[in-house]
Amino acid sequence: MDSENAFKKAKRIVVKLGTSTLTHENGKLNLRRISQLVRTLADLRNEGKEIILVSSGAIGVGVGKLNLTHRPYDIGGRQACAAVGQCELMYIYDKLFIEYGYITAQVLLTRDITDDEIRKRNVQNTFERLLDMGALPIVNENDTVSVDEIEYGDNDTLSAIVAELVNADALIMMTDIEGLYNSDPRTDSQAQLIHHVKEITPQIRAKAGGRGSTRGTGGMITKLDAAQIAMDAGIISAIINGYDPENIYRLLSGEQIGTVFWPE
Repeated sequence: MDSENAFKKAKRIVVKLGTSTLTHENGKLNLRRISQLVRTLADLRNEGKEIILVSSGAIGVGVGKLNLTHRPYDIGGRQACAAVGQCELMYIYDKLFIEYGYITAQVLLTRDITDDEIRKRNVQNTFERLLDMGALPIVNENDTVSVDEIEYGDNDTLSAIVAELVNADALIMMTDIEGLYNSDPRTDSQAQLIHHVKEITPQIRAKAGGRGSTRGTGGMITKLDAAQIAMDAGIISAIINGYDPENIYRLLSGEQIGTVFWPE
């Protein structure tokens, strides 16, 4: 099956939104873009797609709402920002989705939950029941209690683990650039987008560069890690630009955009 048909036929889709997609440079929520994203996802639900949203942004939104000049360096400070920001984030999502007739459900995870087989099955059962009931799960790492021993570290990894947990057909990671390039497009005007990846080699990883945004925790390398998890699970995945929410339509209609990672 080619990527056009794979994405067209995908019914259960995990969509990951990064902090840079959801917020302005000052950390405040980009309400126009979130509204467009919610409208797009609600429309996909109207088509009969099952959507699981993995959303970053709690710490970044908390920083903005608390009028801090930067993300706190201490664990307690970041956890406090997450507690404030998660409330704001879910309030906005719930308010916007309900305008289109969809109920949201908050699911906060830490690695110790998905690493334990019994807890993992419980989480899987919860997702299945939420989807059966017509709810739209919104997932984030539980940053308020998460520490090194139980954290995923980034929501790219979390999104791939969630995709595997729910047996998704596709994973879409939305970020602030078009996809994976053969060099850094921020510094190389000749950089070319890589449209298809069938194996994540050391050479591919070398093209990933470093962290992408001062507001997020990941970068292209964490998206490659997530793509590898999805590939190993037999799930097709893609990295696309989240600044235009209608890129989701383009990807799912079979248009060649972003970077697509093929499962083995």
